[in-house]
Amino acid sequence: MKKALLAASLLTVGVAAHAQSSVTLYGRLDAGLEYMTGVPTTSAVPGGAATSTGHRFRAESGDWGTSLWGMKGVEDLGGGNKAVFQLEGSFNTMTGAGPGGGGLFNRWATVGIANDQFGTFLLGRELFISNGVWDFDPFGQSNWSSASLVRGRNWPQSSNNVSYQSPKIAGFDFYGQYALSNATNWNGNGTTAQGREAGAQVTYTTSLFQIRGLYDEIRNPANGGLYGVPTSATNSANISGGVFAASREYTAAVNVFLGQFKIQGAYQALRSSGSTGVLPGQPTTLDHEWGGVTWQATPAAALIGAVYHVNGNNGAGNATIYTVGGTYNLSKRTLLDLQIATTQNSKSANYGLNANNSGTSVATDNPLPGHSQSGVYAGIQHSF
Repeated sequence: MKKALLAASLLTVGVAAHAQSSVTLYGRLDAGLEYMTGVPTTSAVPGGAATSTGHRFRAESGDWGTSLWGMKGVEDLGGGNKAVFQLEGSFNTMTGAGPGGGGLFNRWATVGIANDQFGTFLLGRELFISNGVWDFDPFGQSNWSSASLVRGRNWPQSSNNVSYQSPKIAGFDFYGQYALSNATNWNGNGTTAQGREAGAQVTYTTSLFQIRGLYDEIRNPANGGLYGVPTSATNSANISGGVFAASREYTAAVNVFLGQFKIQGAYQALRSSGSTGVLPGQPTTLDHEWGGVTWQATPAAALIGAVYHVNGNNGAGNATIYTVGGTYNLSKRTLLDLQIATTQNSKSANYGLNANNSGTSVATDNPLPGHSQSGVYAGIQHSF
């Protein structure tokens, strides 16, 4: 009898513990076929500037959305407090390869405390706060959208974070993020892989519209400054960095909800400072804006159109991406997607559809200066 009572009591404790905590496994697989023109094909020297372009047809993972998997959990601590964690990493659906940088959980690795009344406090690795434009991009930061013309400046990850998300009060909410450099110099001095990074955003949401203001800065890990170090001192075609790698970013964005239609737009200003020896074609300021419309034609089908534009100083030129596409939901978890896009460059610009650095080597996919680039992507995405 005692053994039976003991077993019953242990079972009760187990059920109670299970009721107070949970762990959820989740993920997303994205794969498709891509055709692109204006792709560099040859180079006079290995890794050098391309001398011609061609077209390419390939299998691709993550064009519509990053393939990822992760887990998140919550434990009730009582008094309205919860312990929370999240682990998330990206991978290539076509090859099965995991992330090349940032470790197994290269997107999220956080632990913290959450309270419905006071907000959520996290420590660890997160998507950088500049990813906050995702909610205001008609194509949801797909591979050919708001990150393309700023060469990935607004979609990186960030380590060593302390972040806070407030609850929503009278339609407003606040999010702040601060990432330590972990160097002996507060902003970074070349002894660690990351310079200091920080940002804050304020969002106001109603049933008719949503607006967001966002400020962030990324410091150069080499010297703590607000300007990226070029990878070449002699060939501007091989420069990656500059305002794209270390700078301040100011963003204003809006969503308008009109029945079946959602209108979205944003303006971003990227500003660097303290740069010296800047080569022609390497911008120190960048103005980036976009606008688009999503029409939810049926509960399953959505059509999207958007325009993205960027203009850089110091001879960097300007470029515009015109893109249309849409999705069709086969179920709540599975969708088909399609995107058709073209980048039109001014004479000195070489922005491509992909969010690559400023080089024109074969490795970057960027078109030759003044040339256009077009592409079509069709795929399938499943979430679990």
